[in-house]
Amino acid sequence: MTADQIAAFQANGGFAPSAVSVVVLGFVFAVLLLWGVWAMRTAYVGWAENRINQRQFLGVCIRFVAMYLVLTFFLLS
Repeated sequence: MTADQIAAFQANGGFAPSAVSVVVLGFVFAVLLLWGVWAMRTAYVGWAENRINQRQFLGVCIRFVAMYLVLTFFLLS
């Protein structure tokens, strides 16, 4: 964005464009963490009730951690 565009955004919005970026990233990571907790809890219940085995449970956990690390790398770098 040019300096004029940033000034216009700040004048009309009352906050900087970088603040919007922080809010959007915070929202993305909050949703990702909530989804991860839900997925791992659901997998744990399935494992505790012997509907899935330990390997499948660990697969869910590993996939979530991998997704979190990849998104962290791409969104925060």
